Amino acid sequence: MIIGITGENCAGKDTVAEYLLKKGFYYLSLSDIIRDELASEGKQVTRENLIAKGNELRAKHGPGVLAKMTIAKLDKGKNYAVISIRNPSEVEELAKTPNFTLLYLTAPAEVRFERMKARNRAGDPLTFEGFISVEKAELASSDKNRQQLAEVFKMSTKKITNDADLVLLHDNVDRMLGEISLEFKSDRPSWDDYFMGIAKMVATRSNCIKRHVAAVIVKDKRIVSTGYNGTPRGTRNCDQGGCPRCNSFADSGTKLEECFCSHAEENSICQAAYHGISIKESSIYITYSPCLVCTRMIINSGIKEVIYNENYPLGQSSIRLLQEAGVKARQMKLKE
Repeated sequence: MIIGITGENCAGKDTVAEYLLKKGFYYLSLSDIIRDELASEGKQVTRENLIAKGNELRAKHGPGVLAKMTIAKLDKGKNYAVISIRNPSEVEELAKTPNFTLLYLTAPAEVRFERMKARNRAGDPLTFEGFISVEKAELASSDKNRQQLAEVFKMSTKKITNDADLVLLHDNVDRMLGEISLEFKSDRPSWDDYFMGIAKMVATRSNCIKRHVAAVIVKDKRIVSTGYNGTPRGTRNCDQGGCPRCNSFADSGTKLEECFCSHAEENSICQAAYHGISIKESSIYITYSPCLVCTRMIINSGIKEVIYNENYPLGQSSIRLLQEAGVKARQMKLKE
C-alpha cells in the first residue's frame, strides 16, 4: 500500500507520515531527491532552493521525474507513506503503482499560520499576509513543470481536515486506513465514537417529554461529568407534569421563560461545579448543538471544544458565538 500525502503548508503532512511509521509504513519524500541534488552542488537546503531545484529537475527531465525516481526505491511487500507531492504528473506516476491512495490534508489558514509560528523555522513568513502570499504562489502555475498544488489536491481520493488535536487526527487516519484496506480495519470505536455513544446512552436518562439530550464532558480522554435535560434536582420530573412549557407542547423557540427543564450542557457543567471538578480545557460531547444560554456557559466555563451529533433547530447563532470566542465546534454524526 502506498499512501501519498499532500496538503497546504503546516497542514500536518509530516505528522501523519510519522504516525504511519508507527503502523509499519516506510517513509519517503519526493523532496529527498531534491535534497540530494542540492547537497551534490554544495547548496543550502532552504525552502526557496528546494522549490527552485524541483522546478529545474521537472523542466529538464519531465514533470513526473521526482515520482519516477522515488518509485525506483520501492520494495515489494512494504507499505509506504510518500510526501512532498506537488505536481499532477507526480500523482499520475504514483497512481501507476498498485494500491495507491492520495490523501489531502488541510486546515484553516489561521490554524496553519499559528503552527508555523510555533515551529519557528528560519525563512518562514513572519506575517499572516506573507504566509498567504507564499501559499498562493505555490498553489497554481501556468508552467506544467512547476508546483501546481491546487491541481494535486483535486486528484486526492481521501481528505482529512486537521484542525483539532492529535487524538482526532490519528482517529481519522485510522478510519481512512480501515476504508482502504481490511488489513487495518478495526471494530474498535474511535474516541469520538466512544464518547458520543456514551452521550447517546446518557440521553436515555432524560425525563423531558419533548426531546432527550445529553452531554458528556471529557478531559484527558476521561469522563469528568455528564448531564441530561430535565427538571432541577428535587422537583417533579418533566414526564410527571413538572414542566409547564413542555407539558403544554409549546412550539420550538416559544415560551422559553416558562420552561423548568435544565439543558444537558447546563446540568453537566453544574454537576462538575457541585463536585468541585475543574472543566477548564476540556471537551464536551453533546447529542444536539447547544442553545445560546448553554453556549455562554460553555465559553465561560473554559471548555475548549464542542462536539455535537445533531443540529439544534436554533443553534446557528451558537456556533458563530463559539467560533468568535475561540472555542472549537464540530459536528460528529454517530453511525447508527
